[in-house]
Amino acid sequence: MALLADTGRAQAPNWLERLGAGHILLAIAVLLYPAVASDFFLTQIGGYSLVWGMLALSLTVLAGYGGMVSLAQITVAGFAGYAVAIFGDNSSNVLGFGWPWWIVVPWAVLIAAVASALIGWIAVRTEGIYTIMITLAIATASFYFAQQNYALFNGFPGFAGVRAPQFWGVDWRSAMPYYYLCLGTAVLCYVAVLYGAQSTFGLTLQAIRDNPRRMRAIGYDVTAHKVFAWFLAGVIAGLAGVLLVWFNGRISPGTIGVGAAINVLIIAVIGGMRHPIGPFIGAAVVVLMQTFAIDIVGAERFNTLIGLVFLVIVFVSPDGILGLWERMKPHLAQEKLRPDR
Repeated sequence: MALLADTGRAQAPNWLERLGAGHILLAIAVLLYPAVASDFFLTQIGGYSLVWGMLALSLTVLAGYGGMVSLAQITVAGFAGYAVAIFGDNSSNVLGFGWPWWIVVPWAVLIAAVASALIGWIAVRTEGIYTIMITLAIATASFYFAQQNYALFNGFPGFAGVRAPQFWGVDWRSAMPYYYLCLGTAVLCYVAVLYGAQSTFGLTLQAIRDNPRRMRAIGYDVTAHKVFAWFLAGVIAGLAGVLLVWFNGRISPGTIGVGAAINVLIIAVIGGMRHPIGPFIGAAVVVLMQTFAIDIVGAERFNTLIGLVFLVIVFVSPDGILGLWERMKPHLAQEKLRPDR
């Protein structure tokens, strides 16, 4: 028996094996990225991709694990962004209470999470296309309300001069600090989703996604679980909203427009929602296309190119780039095992 116990312990995977070679190589790549990237690529590509990846990750929590497709994730992020501008400092001479960042950031994320839970409380009473339409209606209404309300949201101009904080002697809007700030936040959200998916709540949420009637019949509060998933997704979207307003230095109704809401969905679908890494893959692809498509096809047709790429990826692999990779892995393994002739 002791020998069997020792054998079992010897065969147990260590933390490196559990982490996987893919995660290790990805970690090395993103950590060393600033060594080879210019300031433009650090912020406009690296940091911006991580922010949009977090927005799409919040959608993955809802759609991938909960079966609830939302078009209001950018709206939730907008609540956090507006909170940073209103309760922090701005140069628009409208509101700007001047609270310190270490109070503003948690407060902004909490506002976003509560707003997300309220949206979820409304949306979970529907399913499928009706959930999409309700969240789209909320996103559209929020856009027009922010555009027309000058007392709180300063209307069409929004808020400018929203600066990232400076602490520990570091300007966190500078290229390298901002990239690592985005990277650290994204890793935190990614690990939290990976862990949460295997937790009791995560497994229950996936079971509710697959068969809500059965879960309700055996005593689970389906509505409460779904609303709490919206709250958690709101935390991730709120963190992305804070980083987004620091990236732009401003926030306006255009930040939370319907086009931006659709972009979050496109990113999640292109990357694939079967694994939390998918949204970040999709974000990198879309940000690269948005940045360089103008140089390829011109300013009038770059959205057409993005749409065509989106259609091709969805047609070839409904699970996005991640799904395409999963389908290719068995063929690659067979090629490695095939004897040389």
